[in-house]
Amino acid sequence: MADDLPTKVGHGLAKGLGIKIPYRDPLGAHADPVTRGESTFSCGTLDTYAYVESEPTSAEWLRELCPSGNQVFSYLYSLFPFLSWITRYNTQWLFGDMVAGITVGAVVVPQGMAYAKLAELPVEFGLYSSFMGVLIYWFFATSKDITIGPVAVMSTLVGTVVVDAKEKIPDVPSHVVASAMAVICGGIVCFMGLIRIGFIVDFIPLPAISAFMTGSALNICSGQVKDLLGEQADFSTRGATYQVIIDTLKYLPSAGIDAAMGVSALAMLYIIRAGCNFGARKHPSRAKIFFFLSTLRTVFVILFYTMISAAVNLHRRDDPLFQTLGDVPRGFQHAAVPVVNARIIKAFANQLPASVIVLLIEHIAISKSFGRVNNYTIDPSQELVAIGVSNLLGPFLGGYPATGSFSRTAIKSKAGVRTPLAGVITAVVVLLAIYALPAVFFYIPKASLSGVIIHAVGDLITPPNTVYQFWRVSPLDCLIFFIGVFVTVFTSIEIGIYCTVCIAATVLLFRLAKARGQFLGRVTVHSVIGDHLLQEDGKYGSGKGDTQQEGDTQRTIYLPIDHTDGSNPEVGIEQPYPGIFIYRFSEGFNYPNANHYTDYLVDTIFRNTRRTNPFSYGKIGDRPWNNPGPRRGKSEEDRSHFPTLRALILDFSSVNNVDVTSVQNLIDVRNQLDLYTSPQTVQWHFAHVNNRWTKRALAAAGFGYPTPASNDGFHRWKPIFSVTEIEGTTSAAAHAELVNNEQAHRAQARTDVEDGLPHDEDAKSAALESHNVEESSSSTDHSLQDDKLHRDLNSSQAYRDRRKVAILQGINRPFFHIDLTSALQSALANAPGDAVIEAPTTPQ
Repeated sequence: MADDLPTKVGHGLAKGLGIKIPYRDPLGAHADPVTRGESTFSCGTLDTYAYVESEPTSAEWLRELCPSGNQVFSYLYSLFPFLSWITRYNTQWLFGDMVAGITVGAVVVPQGMAYAKLAELPVEFGLYSSFMGVLIYWFFATSKDITIGPVAVMSTLVGTVVVDAKEKIPDVPSHVVASAMAVICGGIVCFMGLIRIGFIVDFIPLPAISAFMTGSALNICSGQVKDLLGEQADFSTRGATYQVIIDTLKYLPSAGIDAAMGVSALAMLYIIRAGCNFGARKHPSRAKIFFFLSTLRTVFVILFYTMISAAVNLHRRDDPLFQTLGDVPRGFQHAAVPVVNARIIKAFANQLPASVIVLLIEHIAISKSFGRVNNYTIDPSQELVAIGVSNLLGPFLGGYPATGSFSRTAIKSKAGVRTPLAGVITAVVVLLAIYALPAVFFYIPKASLSGVIIHAVGDLITPPNTVYQFWRVSPLDCLIFFIGVFVTVFTSIEIGIYCTVCIAATVLLFRLAKARGQFLGRVTVHSVIGDHLLQEDGKYGSGKGDTQQEGDTQRTIYLPIDHTDGSNPEVGIEQPYPGIFIYRFSEGFNYPNANHYTDYLVDTIFRNTRRTNPFSYGKIGDRPWNNPGPRRGKSEEDRSHFPTLRALILDFSSVNNVDVTSVQNLIDVRNQLDLYTSPQTVQWHFAHVNNRWTKRALAAAGFGYPTPASNDGFHRWKPIFSVTEIEGTTSAAAHAELVNNEQAHRAQARTDVEDGLPHDEDAKSAALESHNVEESSSSTDHSLQDDKLHRDLNSSQAYRDRRKVAILQGINRPFFHIDLTSALQSALANAPGDAVIEAPTTPQ
């Protein structure tokens, strides 16, 4: 350890605070040096350099957290992705962006006005939100396809807020409340993007997103039927979906002439789309033409019914035959600094979580999907910055919360967009509509707009075939989908959002907490082609032909003993050695699942082994309460045929990080098993520990070293924290240790300890002799001895010249192994040599 001033200061502080720096000294201060088990020959003959693995330090951790100058510059540069491509912008890109921008602009104008109706706002606010969304987004975009603007679900949530605000703060205009909501939501999302936590969206699975979109679409469609049919009855369309459907059917007789304008418009939209799809299939060479015709169907239908309305109501502006949009102001009449105060925020604070979730889910899910389809990758955190800034600046022109739109994004992608700059073209189209078309907007029938809304959100409903695929892939995910849809239908969109997110989180935690590891056995397999033996006709063969003789390879694999992985149950998988267990964690090893893992581990070990030194009780009252013995007249169960526990090998291939709880759990299990095998000790081996911090944590807890056997009884391993250790040497744990040692000594005086077990010095010697050296040219024979290695090396001088044998992992942690094979070899070093059981051999 460096003898510098900071080290001296630190040691002085530690001494003053009573902190024990060498907290764990597993082999004792005067023990022999710990190595990885190299033999005298292999260490002395080969050109091997000792390697001592260093632990990661707190300074390294801080250096990883503190960004360098280059990283700070890269972060600032990443906030404006357009800088990486704008200087290479060309005319070919411009043509593609022009086509896509104009196409989307023609769609976003009628959709924006329609969605403003959902938000309970005048239609011009939908145009304001559409303009600011497409104009600002391209500065921060990492997706070329996304179109920012009003969307159905977000508009519905805003409408709920506006309706509630009219009751709570009736003196505040609705658009002021909507703008304030956009500022708050935008600030939250932008902050999340700036600190780069966009990955949190990944915690919401696709079935939950699908359920949320389906339930929301059903809610929106049911709410629009009233205006579609022109029903004159006064009932709310903001309630639960089932109630809205019941009321709509109940007041169906009150429908008026608006139904002709709404139902026919909806039917025309579907007919045009079906006809264009049919034409594209029949004439593939003209598919592009049919695509644009299908894309512009919304514009065509709105213009067609606006012409009809103008012809009918031209002289009836004050008393139109059916409901129309009415006067729409020209330009940005509501441009102003948004008003945000505590009174307004309080009116929609309860809707903020749902609103933020909607902004995140819709945008990130859409951008990721289209990015993969078009062969580019988005940055989720940067996308949060983009929609956050769009919502922060949009309210200055009167906009309300906006995010990525599925339908407009699909149109933009199919139209051949080349860069995010297409949003500027769309903004120009919207700007022209705001200033040039307000007079025309007066005659747009409300029923026809409702048809546009139903047609747009109808595609968000998950089709039955997709639900069936959910069931085929994961029945539990299918259940999540139906729960989310039913909750949305029978309550509200907000509750449905919370429900799907909570269910997804619950399922994730349940799977994590109830993860069960697997006990592995060793099998030697033969492979010729990949992992299968094939005959000339391509069928699976028996592996007895010439092909096998020419290309036969043999290796050892480790499979679950209970065949839970679906391997052939006829293949016999046995323990590699009596009393040695290989346990693989199926998922991470942290505080939620630590107890579940170790409870199963200990229970299985107890069922398949026997106590090394069985207690002999003179009287029935001497027995512990949890081991009362057999019933009267029954004899004690004979467990003499079970082996004693020798070693435990833990496969950490699926474990990246551990925490205090999980490591303390291992210490507790280690004490429990050492008591079970006393006076012998259990050797703990770890394979595939791929994280340096995990190694440090395990080493700090005393793992990674041989367990020294005690001649004077069982000794507990020091815990990190345990309530049983309170009061130190006079604690309950210390007293229990004393009682157990006395009991073991009395039993040992009456019962011979099992013969054949290696003494502590013999075991340590065996470990030092036979522990593996990780070599660049290891043999498939797991019982390779030093004499064989000696013959192989001497037989090829060229081999020695070409390769150097070196220790792969540090000798200071001899029980951390590179793989299961080396861990098993080290564990076998402590077993009697005449009791080694060969692994079963089978063709794979």
